[in-house]
Amino acid sequence: MIRAFDPVPFALPVAPNPARSVLLVDESPKDLRANADILNRQGYEVQTCESVSTGEYRLNGESFDLVIVSQGNRGFEWRSLVERAIRVDRRRPVLVVTDCVDMRSYLDAMWLGATDYLEKPRSPEQLLKTVRMLLPPVAGE
Repeated sequence: MIRAFDPVPFALPVAPNPARSVLLVDESPKDLRANADILNRQGYEVQTCESVSTGEYRLNGESFDLVIVSQGNRGFEWRSLVERAIRVDRRRPVLVVTDCVDMRSYLDAMWLGATDYLEKPRSPEQLLKTVRMLLPPVAGE
């Protein structure tokens, strides 16, 4: 006899969960690889780009659950990518990760529609915590 508080004597089969897709745009190849590795190890399907123009192109033809864009240096024009991501799908979260921290950049990102803003350096745990917050599990995961 199995009572409600007894452990289940067998494991129910679990349907495979579809991977959540992430577009990661960063001008730094080192940061791009490191962040992609962190997310890939957690089961995210990550597509990487080293330029805003490539990121914008991919947004036109592919669907992503999350867009992460590095603000990089002041010359890296990340704003157009954030605007495009929001224009294509207003419900999709956009995370801006920055090297050059200043209030103006933070306010610009939020005004454009970014969902969150992280400063570098940040730990892998901080990145994962933020991504998990922005991409909560789909029902059944």
